[in-house]
Amino acid sequence: QVQLVESGGGLVQAGGSLRLSCAASKNILSINTMGWYRQAPGKQRELVATISNGGSINYADSVKGRFTISRDNAKNTVYLQMNSLKPEDTAVYYCNADGYMVLGRPFTSWGQGTQVTVSS
Repeated sequence: QVQLVESGGGLVQAGGSLRLSCAASKNILSINTMGWYRQAPGKQRELVATISNGGSINYADSVKGRFTISRDNAKNTVYLQMNSLKPEDTAVYYCNADGYMVLGRPFTSWGQGTQVTVSS
């Protein structure tokens, strides 16, 4: 199975910035969509942003204009630049990716999650 390793979470004051990274393991033939989701305490996991291998991007309305998703296909890595953070952005952020492993086997994987806490 493909492993996704996240980094970059932490504690920041409201108005601050953080950058999340998520790198996929080896044995990957191609990745279709990579994205970020988040889950706050007592709430369901929700989409934050996704980016296709062609560069098509989708953002949740709540983060438009503040967050930027990007990817480096050569490194099988996706990033999430988060600016103007608000306390309501506090959540565990999860990376997601789907595609094909070597030998053509499809995969869908989730990262282990990284905590983002925004203080007021």
